[in-house]
Amino acid sequence: MSKYKEPAKDLLKHIGGSNNISVVTHCATRMRFVLNDPEKADIDKIEEIQLVKGTFTQGGQFQVIIGNEVSSFYNDFIKMAGVSDTSKEEAKVAAKQNMNVLQRMISHLADIFTPLIPALVVGGLILGFRNVIGDIKLLEGGTKTLVEVSQFWSGVHAFLWLIGEAIFHFLPVGITWAVARKMGASQILGIVLGITLVSPQLLNAYGVAGATEIPFWDFGFAKIEMIGYQAQVIPAILAGLVFSFLELKLRKVVPNAISMIVVPFLSLVPTVLLAHIVLGPIGWQIGSWVSDIVYSGLTSAFGWLFAAVFGFVYAPLVITGLHHMTNAIDLQLMSELGGTNLWPMIALSNIAQGSAVLAMIFINRKDEEEKQVSIPAAISCYLGVTEPAMFGINLKYGFPFLAAMIGSLVAAVISVGSNVMANSIGVGGIPGILSIQPKYMTVFALAMVVAIVIPFVLTIIFAKTNTGKISFKKSRSIKA
Repeated sequence: MSKYKEPAKDLLKHIGGSNNISVVTHCATRMRFVLNDPEKADIDKIEEIQLVKGTFTQGGQFQVIIGNEVSSFYNDFIKMAGVSDTSKEEAKVAAKQNMNVLQRMISHLADIFTPLIPALVVGGLILGFRNVIGDIKLLEGGTKTLVEVSQFWSGVHAFLWLIGEAIFHFLPVGITWAVARKMGASQILGIVLGITLVSPQLLNAYGVAGATEIPFWDFGFAKIEMIGYQAQVIPAILAGLVFSFLELKLRKVVPNAISMIVVPFLSLVPTVLLAHIVLGPIGWQIGSWVSDIVYSGLTSAFGWLFAAVFGFVYAPLVITGLHHMTNAIDLQLMSELGGTNLWPMIALSNIAQGSAVLAMIFINRKDEEEKQVSIPAAISCYLGVTEPAMFGINLKYGFPFLAAMIGSLVAAVISVGSNVMANSIGVGGIPGILSIQPKYMTVFALAMVVAIVIPFVLTIIFAKTNTGKISFKKSRSIKA
């Protein structure tokens, strides 16, 4: 008999039975349910199941944290429940019935940027490594870099830029592809659209100010400047949305006999034209405003206050799903400033949550059953995956979550107060230091120590003094 039979039976019973399940799927650590009646799910009973590490509702989906065993558990569960295997995309579509307008907007934004994150993480690590070997003077009495004294490392430095350039300069290609994929338009045409924004024949937008002459397309009655939108986020999003809208509308009105010819042409060509005449300039301006506002806020006299608020509330934002909006801001800051001072605070918040769990491991060191949940949760949190730690431990007890928020606040103030910048989005935990620009690595390491020590100490103090023992039962089931 499978070891998952009894837990699966209990979960099915307490979630309201098969008739209450509209859609079920799973990700790396969680079962994801779209329920016909969310009120029928008995959260307290579900969380008493030994295999379950926590529950929460996000994006219209009721999610049950299982851990690394979720794939095997899922297979047994769907057999017992009598429901069919369902894709994540089908689950997302079904979940929208439980989402309001703001939640749908955030969900769309997340669907655009989530597929890009692996590339951005790799790119951040590569840029960080290039900076270490190319900018930090480690050799010959602190006068030369590795690149300056070694032909091998000089070659590595030059070679890695091939990947870094592909990820960041040509980012609009990934964005237009992701938008087309999300909207259900032709993905290959989305890629083509992105390439028309970053083509080598276009003048790099960042070189316009220093250019003696800007090339242009001459149509006789009008001229269009040949300016690219390398590394730009908003122009690519706008172009992708317009293209997808045109294609989807044309599919409905153009006869099938000629749609293969007419639809791609009438959707792609006008979009490319609009992108270079209207969408690009407008998107560039909007992006500049966003990055200027955020950067000005973080570097102003009240930057410490912004950092304190962001550091304190970021973890609760993860519960609601609003944290997905930071991806677009990070990418815009990277394109405008060559780095982001927002992302380091996110990495510090994740570290703080892991440190609170570490304290709970110490407190419950004699509880073998608790350690089976908390040790993997702490490890994954330090590597940037926070859900098992937050929902399986910290929100369950309440006071570790509060301790982590306070530690994140202090660490964020140190980071912003020292003007710490990351090359890009990276691994959102301890390895995130590799994405930090070299001259800020030392102070970021200090902020990391703070994000480890304060939550650890506060969690132990709260546990001993019975302080901060707040019930988060309701907050975990808030629909987000």
